[in-house]
Amino acid sequence: MIKNNHFIIKTKVFFDKGSMQMLRCIKGHCALVVSDSVMKDLGYLEKVQGYLKEVGITSRAFTDVRPDPDVEITAAGVEAYESCNADVLVALGGGSVIDTAKAILYFVWQRHKARGERFEKPCFVAIPSTSGTGSEVTNFSVITANGAKNVLIDEFIAPDVAMLDSTCIRHVPKSVIADTGMDVLVHALESYVSTDATDFTDALAEKTAELIFAHLKKLYDNPANDDARDRVQNAACMAGIAFTNSNLGITHSMAHALGAQFHLPHGRANALVMDAVIAYNADLAGTANNYAAWKYQKMAAELNLPARTPREGTVSLLRAIEKLKCEIGIPKGIQTTGKVDPVLFEQAVESMAEEALHDRCTPTNPIPPTKEDLIQLYRKSF
Repeated sequence: MIKNNHFIIKTKVFFDKGSMQMLRCIKGHCALVVSDSVMKDLGYLEKVQGYLKEVGITSRAFTDVRPDPDVEITAAGVEAYESCNADVLVALGGGSVIDTAKAILYFVWQRHKARGERFEKPCFVAIPSTSGTGSEVTNFSVITANGAKNVLIDEFIAPDVAMLDSTCIRHVPKSVIADTGMDVLVHALESYVSTDATDFTDALAEKTAELIFAHLKKLYDNPANDDARDRVQNAACMAGIAFTNSNLGITHSMAHALGAQFHLPHGRANALVMDAVIAYNADLAGTANNYAAWKYQKMAAELNLPARTPREGTVSLLRAIEKLKCEIGIPKGIQTTGKVDPVLFEQAVESMAEEALHDRCTPTNPIPPTKEDLIQLYRKSF
């Protein structure tokens, strides 16, 4: 029985090369453009501010964002927003940039609410520069505080407009293509087996997986492949719409804790633990005859993989994932990244499991995990 009874698409999505030009249709007086030094150096920030200027919108740039944004950066962004009295908010960059812009919006809103002041939400535009997080259409934001990743979830912070201008991701390194692409696939698979999955989210998850298996390797092999770049970016956005309606699972919960502890890119952290989680969810060590195994079988069948039984479908899906990861240079285990010392890992595994257990992605995992389950999944992934 379907538990979730609603589906929301709040964000208007433009998807085409050059769609950034739709900024000329935005109405307002002053914009805060949240970005980073990379987008500034590549000239995209200047383009954005130029389009805004054409329609009479002055702008201020906030480019202090860095990977794994924290509360200090967010606080600085809140002050930047307030100081220019913005009525337009533009996020130009990857997931960290868009998450920062969402957090800025959230805390400005909360500040005004605490003062008893009315707050008019600005027109919020997201222009992603990577194809992974889907943050341009979600109501999620991940912000680091005291070394831990905290997930904000609120419909208020979902962007009003997303511009999937694939020219913005032409300069993405191959390692980032791999990491963010695997993040997209994890979004699709976790949305698909979520306890809040629906027919609507399933359709998006299935199409996302199809696009990733068909086009991610092509993009990795040739980042100049325009068609592959467009299709992977579309997949990232569709997966974002899916999981903002269904939530995720413990792959993300574990990746949040692992990434915060050892400073691994989020997409790579997801890729490193996803196999163990899929096997756990499907009960491959047991009967392989549960909700998750049935869903993995259905996904495998959609991808034209052998899937006569839930066990065969799950195993086929895992083999396809392993093959794709090998083709795009994803390490086979946490240890092979060369960034995680075995002794330090073992010292941290219990606290990471505790953090993952209480992560906001955990409640919709198809199997409710125990802390010991999570510890064993980390060790299997190592």
